[in-house]
Amino acid sequence: MYFGKDNHPKSEEFLEQAEKIGYRIITKPVKYIFITKLKGKDILKRKCDFDMEVCIDVHTKIAEKIDSFIFLTGDGDYEPLYRLLIELKKQVVVIYAKGHLGREIWSIKKGLFKAQLKNLMDI
Repeated sequence: MYFGKDNHPKSEEFLEQAEKIGYRIITKPVKYIFITKLKGKDILKRKCDFDMEVCIDVHTKIAEKIDSFIFLTGDGDYEPLYRLLIELKKQVVVIYAKGHLGREIWSIKKGLFKAQLKNLMDI
């Protein structure tokens, strides 16, 4: 699983718990992007995308003859990757939280199994 890593205790605890239950964790530092100043305080947005890392890992798994892929994201940025996997006759499952399925993913009508979580505890 891919997760951003920062110095917040809850973030550190989450990563420790995920590893304890058996997930292989891939991390990189979270970036903080300045958005605006409000009442003298900087408003920052956390950002930590793993699009390239996921694509590289998927291509490695394709070379290893893996036939099925499960993604825990409905992010529309992954549409080209999903289409490639479908074209290669791979099984592709996308699990997403309610309200978090990009229209690019929704538009894929064949070859992609989509499953919506009722709540995050379903994982």
